[in-house]
Amino acid sequence: MTLILLLFTLFSQIDMDVKTVHVFVALCDNEHQGIVPVSKSLGDGKNPTTNLYWGSAYGMRNYFIKKSGNWNLVELIKKPKEHILERLILKHKNSDTYIVADGYDGEYIKDAIVNFIKASSGGNIEKIVIKDGKKSSELEFGGGSDLVSFIGHDGLMDFDIDESFKNSNKKHKDAIILSCFGKRYFSKYLKQTGVYPLLWSTGLMSAEAYPLEAALEGWIKKESSEKILNRAAESYHKYQKCGLKGAKKLFTTGY
Repeated sequence: MTLILLLFTLFSQIDMDVKTVHVFVALCDNEHQGIVPVSKSLGDGKNPTTNLYWGSAYGMRNYFIKKSGNWNLVELIKKPKEHILERLILKHKNSDTYIVADGYDGEYIKDAIVNFIKASSGGNIEKIVIKDGKKSSELEFGGGSDLVSFIGHDGLMDFDIDESFKNSNKKHKDAIILSCFGKRYFSKYLKQTGVYPLLWSTGLMSAEAYPLEAALEGWIKKESSEKILNRAAESYHKYQKCGLKGAKKLFTTGY
């Protein structure tokens, strides 16, 4: 009986250590988004392989698989849902942290943003079976995630969302938004959801994946929000050569 109790306690602690992250990426799209046009291949919102925010050198898929060094690819799924061109599943090398990243067809950027906000409120919980070697686990993403993130053009500069949101569970959740003027345009929606904005921008930015990777390293280690911001700023400066002081001003935490 004592052994059974010990094992139950051990497995309960392991489960508590598992963290899930859901990333919503709206592929860059010259035709359907109000952006300064980029090259045809980078701005093709229906081609995840070459897209600026997904398959390019510093896009979500390419950066986390080939450049990060901190994450292992578990699975890459083609068209798992309507308007999602690819789904990326990753596991952190040094912790039981899993990422599900969805690359949305750029034409449907509004769907990506609305689904991100719904997940921020605890809605749209999605249970996904993760097969990692011989291990198979059913984990909660979407509104069941511990952290949600949006990467891409700030579509809220172009359109409004005609619906309200409210927190549908009491689970603490953090959010990271890598999008131009993220705080200015996302605030009124996120305040309804109960999510904590761990990191978002105050100005124009390149919505690439390296600040997310840097911030997640601090988040996994349970660092303070200020340390996490500094990690993201240092990463942004490293790739953008914008000056560390400027990078720190670009990001902020909290409301």
